[in-house]
Amino acid sequence: MKSPKASKQLLDLLNQAVARELQVSVQYMWQHVQCTGVKGFAVRDELKMIGIAEMKHAEEIAERLVYLGGKPTTKPTPIVVGDTLKKMLQTNKKDEEGAIALYRKIILVARKEGDEVTEKMFKEILADEEAHHDTFTGLLEDL
Repeated sequence: MKSPKASKQLLDLLNQAVARELQVSVQYMWQHVQCTGVKGFAVRDELKMIGIAEMKHAEEIAERLVYLGGKPTTKPTPIVVGDTLKKMLQTNKKDEEGAIALYRKIILVARKEGDEVTEKMFKEILADEEAHHDTFTGLLEDL
């Protein structure tokens, strides 16, 4: 059986997702190692855990992209570590909001193209991103 082909629009969106996942996986991991103070110590493990989850998303999306006939990017979107915990978490919250919007768009395009597998995959990833957004929103409450 031959692999299905996706539209250029969907392949481009998937590559945007790969670039975004690469970005935040590095960003969150660097934040994890650079957190200082009591508050930083309290969130560093969460940053590491989310960073690892984002790298798994990058891998999953890249595999789907290749299956659909595309080539995954190796270039992340711009990484912003931040110099205070508050700036880090504000940036992360904003990045998760961007991911949520992008992934909702990917779900719609995949549905329109009849690509149930990509649609299902991004629904699952979207749930993770909403949970990450909720975590960063909650962590910002006392800062």
